[in-house]
Amino acid sequence: MTQAREHWGSRLGFVLAAVGSAVGLGVLWKFPYIVGQNGGGLFLFSYILCVIIIGVPVLIGELLLGRHSQRAAVGAFEVLAPERPKWKIAGWFGVLSSFLIMSFYSVIAGWGMSYVLMSLSGFYQNLSSKEVSGVFDKLSHSGSITLFWHFFFTLITMGIVLSGVRKGIEFWSKIMTRALFVILLVLFLYGVSMDGFGKAAHFIFYPDVHQFKFSSVLEALGLAFFTLSLGQGIMISYGSYMRKKGNIPQLACIVGFSVVLVAILTAMTIFPVIFTFGFKPQQGPGLIFKTLPYLFAQLPGSLVISTIFFTLFVFTALTSAIPFIEVVATNIMELAHWPRKRAVLFTSAGMFLFGIPSAFSFSRNLFPNWQTIYGLNFLDTMDNFVSTWMIPIGGLLTALFMGWGLKREISLEEFPLGRKWQTFFKIWHFLIKWIIPLTIFLIILQKSGVIHLDRGDHGSYPVKHDALGKQGT
Repeated sequence: MTQAREHWGSRLGFVLAAVGSAVGLGVLWKFPYIVGQNGGGLFLFSYILCVIIIGVPVLIGELLLGRHSQRAAVGAFEVLAPERPKWKIAGWFGVLSSFLIMSFYSVIAGWGMSYVLMSLSGFYQNLSSKEVSGVFDKLSHSGSITLFWHFFFTLITMGIVLSGVRKGIEFWSKIMTRALFVILLVLFLYGVSMDGFGKAAHFIFYPDVHQFKFSSVLEALGLAFFTLSLGQGIMISYGSYMRKKGNIPQLACIVGFSVVLVAILTAMTIFPVIFTFGFKPQQGPGLIFKTLPYLFAQLPGSLVISTIFFTLFVFTALTSAIPFIEVVATNIMELAHWPRKRAVLFTSAGMFLFGIPSAFSFSRNLFPNWQTIYGLNFLDTMDNFVSTWMIPIGGLLTALFMGWGLKREISLEEFPLGRKWQTFFKIWHFLIKWIIPLTIFLIILQKSGVIHLDRGDHGSYPVKHDALGKQGT
């Protein structure tokens, strides 16, 4: 017997859950240092443009697929194209991406949980910059401690998803996403009073043509895709919980605007600290765990500021980890006809077990020769595989389906009535059919190293960065 499908309790509940999903470590961790690597203001403008032209239209499409089919990622393609079952592979790309991401995402999030506890004890007091950086090296190389936090974070996320859409995901997303905005605003206001705020604002908003590279455009495209949780089956699943009365284009615009706002606030929270103490903005991923704790120690109220920041880190990680488990579990529920409890427990256990090698990546207690053979440790290999191949290919297949495989009448049915939205529909359909597949294909070529737009410079490709901000080969 098929269970009645849960729906969001309110429009606000959906928006906060979707924003919480999108505003994850991709915004807090990745956005600031990619802005730094690509010259600031002109890159930010490109990113916003890519969110509007590429990100929001794809988000509309994924929500549309979910709501019309009332199914998760794999089932949506099955319902919408029953005569062409091969399209289901696009859904499987999203499911597998979510599974793999959560397996190592919870390791990074676990480090954040550890830093909350460490901040409360003021671990960085009276330590040099090198010594503070060394603390993270010790943590990441301690397999047993990393494994504990990996388990603890997965357990908390699982507990939220077990409660269902309204009582679990929507309820906790409302709390944590609101708290996220409050904490971010507090840190932003604190940053306004710092000496480096003016330099940070100039760096972020001033369009420096000399620092901007051709590859930065594709980097902005990829970041827009990544920060909106696209190509992972998440928004298809979230769309399937929407009621018919919801205005999908309007809600997608709200989510897109919110993500851009949080990304800018995040950059304006981190960069004033960096510039105040004369550090370079192109620090890399190690900025969060290696550089910022040392800089926090130099500020008044360092214990409070550091604890608040890493609490923000954990909240952003949780709100975006919830859909990773939900996507996989929901597809199992639909395909295997399992109850939610069994599907969530099975999914969470699988993610935890597959994440164990990532937890031991830096201690090398498991697969000690992995990095020698594959060039990156296990965690970074999974991250690189998902971000370079799984998400872009899944997004490309989804975009191709929306533009070429989905009946136009279905798309029209899901758009709001009225002349304004019908005009927007024509623009959206043109972008989905022609522009977006081409741009995603270019992202794949760029990320895979097939094309190099900036030969001779020191851009982000083909050089790769691992989770500690070191350069790989």
